[in-house]
Amino acid sequence: MNRRAFLGALAVTTAAVACTPSGQEEPRAENPTDNRAGNRTRTPRTENPRAAAPPTAGGLLLVTDFGADSVTFVDPATGPVASVEAGTAPYGLAVGRDGRAWAAAAEGVAVIDTRARRRSALVPYRTSAARLGPPTHGEYRGGGMGIALSPDGRHVHVGVNVPGGNGVLETVDTTTLRTTRTVPVGRRPFDVDVSRDGSEVYVTNHDSFDVTVVPAQGRPRRIEVAPYGTEGGLGSWLKPHYAAVRPSDGRLLLPFEGEKLVVVDPSTGRSTIEPMTANTHQHGVAVTPDGTVLVVGTGPIDPARDRGPSLTVRAPTGRERVISLDGPHEDVTVSRDGRTAYVTGGFTRDGHWDGITVVDLRTGATRRLPAGRRPLGIAVL
Repeated sequence: MNRRAFLGALAVTTAAVACTPSGQEEPRAENPTDNRAGNRTRTPRTENPRAAAPPTAGGLLLVTDFGADSVTFVDPATGPVASVEAGTAPYGLAVGRDGRAWAAAAEGVAVIDTRARRRSALVPYRTSAARLGPPTHGEYRGGGMGIALSPDGRHVHVGVNVPGGNGVLETVDTTTLRTTRTVPVGRRPFDVDVSRDGSEVYVTNHDSFDVTVVPAQGRPRRIEVAPYGTEGGLGSWLKPHYAAVRPSDGRLLLPFEGEKLVVVDPSTGRSTIEPMTANTHQHGVAVTPDGTVLVVGTGPIDPARDRGPSLTVRAPTGRERVISLDGPHEDVTVSRDGRTAYVTGGFTRDGHWDGITVVDLRTGATRRLPAGRRPLGIAVL
């Protein structure tokens, strides 16, 4: 049975599949609207973060704790050193040159002073609470998902998920901490990226099979990204998740199933497809300055023919190395020297774990490291 036939049969026979009208990606493991205290996992707070660990040094990691209400500082050699309250179920993460981190929580954008290790502000979304629902945990909660800073650091852009409808891109002035613009985008904005010159924002919309291109001036435009087609609609598993902007030419790179890398020219909307080799469902993406692409493989859709979790390391030439991982993961970032990848184990689906995998990109050796509670977003400080 080929992949499309298998997925079509699965969509018919599985009523509560992920990427159904509520956007799930596998049999539902939790109620997205359930906000009972028993479903909330809180990370113990460090009473005095300044006293608990030495000042933030280059190479320390920061992760968002999607299973709690915090961000956690992680020593890549030893594990967590401090946790700071951020907001409910923080998802995406962006870090500026000024030492501030921006985390997309359910009720607003948390501003984290990484030097003082405290939350300095929480910027509420302009999108109404009536549309977002109460701040809660779970894969389908309303509120912030993807987030990115402009190259000059003056604005932070966050994709806001509106349960049951299209999302919104909100832009916050990083000086005044005021929302300066809201733009309608597609459904469930998993990822947000910014062009190299800051003139455009790219929002990857999971449930609508598209990327919304939002120029600094002018009207937004939609680019469909569906190399397997859109059959199955919200019930399809073959949707875009994350994207990366290629440094050499500004094109968008979106991986699908360890089989296809879709390369999108955002100026024309045209796409080309390059083959991939991991043969596994894929989520997080990162690209290094030299154009090396790292892609997180979460595991098989069809266990009879797909491979397990992995990290694909794709050279600018297209040559790939596939490094096996132990269990599902979500997102990835790279050390400043380009030698080490850090892959979060939080995962938006069932099977997540409380840590990251550290990958030596020269040898392919891996080790697991504790890191917060269901860590999703990750950045090097």
